[in-house]
Amino acid sequence: MTDLDSFIARLPKAELHLHIEGSLEPELMFALAKRNGVSIPYTSVEDVRAAYAFSNLQDFLDIYYAGASVLVTEADFHDLAMAYFDRAAADGVIHAEIMFDPQTHTDRGVAFDTVIRGLLSAMAGAETKHGMTCALIMCFLRHLSEQAAFETLAMAEPWLGTIAAVGLDSSEVGHPPSKFARVYAAARAKGLKLVAHAGEEGPPEYVHEALDLLHVDRIDHGNRALEDPVLVERLAREGMTLTVCPLSNLKLCVVGDLADHPIDRMLAQGLKATVNSDDPAYFGGYVADNYRAIAAARGLSQDVLATLARNSFTGSFLPPETIARHLASIDAYLAGS
Repeated sequence: MTDLDSFIARLPKAELHLHIEGSLEPELMFALAKRNGVSIPYTSVEDVRAAYAFSNLQDFLDIYYAGASVLVTEADFHDLAMAYFDRAAADGVIHAEIMFDPQTHTDRGVAFDTVIRGLLSAMAGAETKHGMTCALIMCFLRHLSEQAAFETLAMAEPWLGTIAAVGLDSSEVGHPPSKFARVYAAARAKGLKLVAHAGEEGPPEYVHEALDLLHVDRIDHGNRALEDPVLVERLAREGMTLTVCPLSNLKLCVVGDLADHPIDRMLAQGLKATVNSDDPAYFGGYVADNYRAIAAARGLSQDVLATLARNSFTGSFLPPETIARHLASIDAYLAGS
């Protein structure tokens, strides 16, 4: 391990953009398929990894939903999330805000309660085992209808005290944020924070809609906002956090080469960019892998990496006093490194 690798691994950080279903490693996929008697269209771990040659977001989503079919019981969701928390803790993550897609499971007959009980038990395990704090972000699948999102929000009603925010993911192009303005207003009225994927494959206008119609607290991805200078100035002025995912951007061809990734350009323009892993089992790396890859590709200094880590806490949904404590831990780490 190089000095930079060690610095990144031990740098205190939060992860704000992680789809828990996207942390399903092929080995666990096979184990759960066997445990639950679920047939999957692959004969080996190697077959699964070979299928991870995506050319766009939809190619990825097709295999993502196929893999999720092995998640059936509360124990499955616990094991999935606990495997992620173990990896994240090894990467220096001390707070994780994880996204989950209930419709992926309820639409195939798995109860909402089964999903969330498994995730919550793993979150409790992560706190006990690693001292990690966690929050849940319930995402609506944007390729489904507004009515389906409202039905999911209704299913979540008994659990709202355990859910920090709602999000919007899945196929972006052709499904603008405006489609979900009313359900976001309902979620906001229930006291939930709001995030949304915007400006990954969709145009800058989708970022405008997420801000103006959904009134989000955070933008997931946001890369294409850079095409609109007025939007960039607004995002900087409002201190809007962007949850950027470098290896995901590369794998899904949002950027052709990490050497061309705009992460440091975002920072230079005053944007509160963060580094996250998105769907690490599919995109080839957890959060420290993303830090290492982008640091190497863009020649980022330790100070820049520390700025990205600071942004991950200031952009989180933690209370201000907890954020201040985590920022102090980064300062202490830098002083001793």
